Amino acid sequence: MILAIDGPAGVGKSTIAKRVAEKLQFIYINSGNFYRAITFAHITSGRSRNSLEAVVATAEEIDLTLSDGRLHLSGKDIEDELHTDPVDALVAQHSAVVEIRHLVNKTIRSLTTGLNAVIEGRDIGTVVYPDAELKVYLGASPDGRARRRFQQGMSEKTLEELADNIRMRDEIDRNKKEGSLKVAEDAFYLDTSLLTIEEVCERVLRKFHES
Repeated sequence: MILAIDGPAGVGKSTIAKRVAEKLQFIYINSGNFYRAITFAHITSGRSRNSLEAVVATAEEIDLTLSDGRLHLSGKDIEDELHTDPVDALVAQHSAVVEIRHLVNKTIRSLTTGLNAVIEGRDIGTVVYPDAELKVYLGASPDGRARRRFQQGMSEKTLEELADNIRMRDEIDRNKKEGSLKVAEDAFYLDTSLLTIEEVCERVLRKFHES
């Protein structure tokens, strides 16, 4: 069974999806980390950061796997390298490349075939798994999402800079040629702006058990 959780950057998808997966004893997949891993690999490759052809070449060459819920690049755990300012600055542009999206989607499907999984991202319920048994879309305002990211203390950017970055990423995500950010017609929409993480998880689990 696939539980697809979609939503914009900074809405808390990772934390919520991970907790829901733990409660259900499902595999947890963060699709965004696959794009981040490609960006990280490209940054460290020495290739031109401005060449999309070079980014595609990087994506085609690398080997991404999951072990104990953590992403590995050529066998090395890189989970802690994926949420840095340099990766944040480029991942939206890289993830908009159609060839890269096809590669990531293929990898995710191969890793989850026949498994019970909670998969979170931008287009899981619309493109990667349009037949998912349950689709959830989490929403929140850009300012609210920026505050959450700021409070995590993982970025050196100011609150205003984080909000601007989130709005930029939203614009890119909504206008992608493929896999654009949108709510699936049969998705359970949940505005998390005024909810705690625990409250969001409770509502998602309630919806799961009702399905």
